[in-house]
Amino acid sequence: MIIKRLRLENWRNFLRVDVVLQNRVFIVGPNASGKSNLLDALRFLRDIADPQGGLQRAVHARRGVSQIRSLHARRRPYVVIDVLIEIDRSEWNYRLEFTQDNLRRATVSREVVTCGSTPVVERPDRDDAGDPSRLSQTYLEQVNANKPFREIAEFLSQIRYLHLVPQLIREPDRSVGRSSDPYGGDFLEQLARTQRVNRRVYESRMRRIADALRIAMPQLKELRLAKDDRGVAHLQFLYEHWRPNAGWQTEDQFSDGTLRLLGLLWVLLDGAAPLLLEEPELSLHEAVVSQIPRIMARVARKQGRQTIVSTHSAQLLSDEGIDPAEVLVLEPTAEGTEVTVAVSDDQIRSLLAAGLSMADAVIPRTAPRHALQLSLFGD
Repeated sequence: MIIKRLRLENWRNFLRVDVVLQNRVFIVGPNASGKSNLLDALRFLRDIADPQGGLQRAVHARRGVSQIRSLHARRRPYVVIDVLIEIDRSEWNYRLEFTQDNLRRATVSREVVTCGSTPVVERPDRDDAGDPSRLSQTYLEQVNANKPFREIAEFLSQIRYLHLVPQLIREPDRSVGRSSDPYGGDFLEQLARTQRVNRRVYESRMRRIADALRIAMPQLKELRLAKDDRGVAHLQFLYEHWRPNAGWQTEDQFSDGTLRLLGLLWVLLDGAAPLLLEEPELSLHEAVVSQIPRIMARVARKQGRQTIVSTHSAQLLSDEGIDPAEVLVLEPTAEGTEVTVAVSDDQIRSLLAAGLSMADAVIPRTAPRHALQLSLFGD
């Protein structure tokens, strides 16, 4: 199950995007070029398809259509998200166009679903013409309406996004009331829930994660999840060092890198729908970062899971196994950010043919043009 193609129009700082996506995708670009916004287009569809979501809630979470629509948009006032999805060897196309009405409420301008070349949904339809208020909701979010394409709704609702904030894990009280928090606020509860619901799966994952963590931290002896007197879940590590009876350490004593790596390994094993990651290299040693592309490749081979990553890391992009078809390069222009697949860029192809790594070919293009002038700060 993967998203094979993404098309956008008037989405945030993108006037137009049309890119083919692989099982692994690496998004690179300067600061403020739109890497997070590109990922957010897929999160937006996830938020609509989520049983607790919907179009209005997804738009409200982004402060309205006017904040979503690109400032570069001129003639066409619509925002467009169009995805080609492969599910069980069938290709589905879902296209959503939306704008806002006089009450500043998001409204569907067009919603189209096809399976292969067969039309499944075309809106506005006759019922919409008789009751325009129906256009305040997509068919994607309605159980009684999405039956002919339920596979798409379920697929999109399972998309995962993670940008783990270690401080949220260290302070469990902050996670009260959170569910599927993209910043890891309920990460420990997710582990505890898996432990309750399917202990065998939980133990298998934790065993594999502990083995991987011992490579990054050779002094690690044991890893477990335990609850305190209040029933709050805590991660506990046991280390080998000169104090043989030093006892267990909890997550408030873990480094940022340890928590980020643990969260990354867990989420890679948790599910089969596309996974969206922002800068997974943060707080990690270069030797660990260099292995992330290979970890992603193994997960893709074993679970068929698509992973889409934004990054600034030259170490991550130095992996020789990265194909130029897997790299999206973002470049801001006067007419919005342009997205280019590295394999279609003549200059990048020439640099790769000359023996340069992907990092050497693309990272210099993402650096601020006058970055050296920052050294003058304070004069």
